[in-house]
Amino acid sequence: MHKIWLIIKREYLTAVKNKGFVIGTVMVPLIGIIITLMIGFFARHQSDKALRIAIVDNAGEIGETTARGLGALDSNGKPMFAIEQLIEKPASPDDVQRTLRAKVNSGALDAYLVIPSDLDQSFELHSRNTGNFAIQATLGTALNQLLMATRLRALGVKADDIAQISRVARLQVIKVSESGESVERGQTIGVGIGLVILLYMSLLMYGVLTMRSVLEEKTTRTMEVLVSSVRPFELLAGKILGVAGVAFTQFFIWIASLGLLLTYGAVMGAAMGGLSLPSAHIPLSMVIWTAFFFFGGYFLYSSVFAAIGSACSSEQDAAQLQWLGMGPLIFTMCVYWVVLTNASSTSSIVLSEIPFFAPVLMPLRISIQTPPVWQMVLSVALLFGTILGAIWASGKVYRVGVLMYGKRPTVPEMVRWLRYS
Repeated sequence: MHKIWLIIKREYLTAVKNKGFVIGTVMVPLIGIIITLMIGFFARHQSDKALRIAIVDNAGEIGETTARGLGALDSNGKPMFAIEQLIEKPASPDDVQRTLRAKVNSGALDAYLVIPSDLDQSFELHSRNTGNFAIQATLGTALNQLLMATRLRALGVKADDIAQISRVARLQVIKVSESGESVERGQTIGVGIGLVILLYMSLLMYGVLTMRSVLEEKTTRTMEVLVSSVRPFELLAGKILGVAGVAFTQFFIWIASLGLLLTYGAVMGAAMGGLSLPSAHIPLSMVIWTAFFFFGGYFLYSSVFAAIGSACSSEQDAAQLQWLGMGPLIFTMCVYWVVLTNASSTSSIVLSEIPFFAPVLMPLRISIQTPPVWQMVLSVALLFGTILGAIWASGKVYRVGVLMYGKRPTVPEMVRWLRYS
């Protein structure tokens, strides 16, 4: 046990004293906070310059109404559109559009809207900037309302009645949980996606780090000296536990930073000039369950990556075999939306119980909609049972692979190593 502790201590201190570890630990949450605040800041302080627009009404029916309606639209109290010109039933539509197109190209206009002669046909917005989806969505909504009002008037509905009929419903989503109810403004999905990305990056990064640590000592022949003093299994255990300490240290700094960002988002938003960020309450139970699955996921994937590193003699060989460890994590990122959209579906339950997927998908389920306790307990039991099997198998591969050089291993050959006594 003393030898294992020395290996753990060496692996941990070597990593945490590295400048890359310190910079990464501090910079990742800091960059995340800065990016979040910058997105909100620019969204709040986006250009308030009204879009200069001309309207060509080939139908001659709704041009004036459209001009009044667009002029009344506002964002933060300021008009979104400035109607520069209104042309109704032009004698030569092509010449009018040619003139307006020249104004758009010269910068005198930002865009022009063409209303078709048949209102059942498509409306056309001609603009050099077609990437402003917010403007397009707002314009589309306004045109739909104006078109509906026109059709209702044609059916004899009074103007006052049209305003009442066309009022849209406001939907407020309330999240129900055992601790009470809270207004949902996207924070639940934000926490879920943040957890998925954090767990995926952490498990993959520290799994690969374990593999490279083993591979580095093997390629520098340091391994030959080490195995003369300690048993291969003790060396494997010391490396996994040592890197685990590094992983847990960094992971908890990151998760604490994420929690602070979401919990005190409103306070930081106020410091940025009134920016409103939805705060999120992260229950202690969720943190504890997430820690369980992160621990389990780390030990599972580190065992697999350590076995891969011990079986390879170069970075090129390891790159060709590391898909064995990366494959399940990549698959998890491909299917996490299944859980995100319906956390209680049969597919979500089955996927979150599979040990290689559970470290990412079960915390996601917990953050979206807490599953029954028996499902979480079963997932943990299956995960840690698989860990025992993975460590046993990795120890077998590690014992043979650490002293094998020159020959690129194959998966069938690594399976044969499991049968060696």
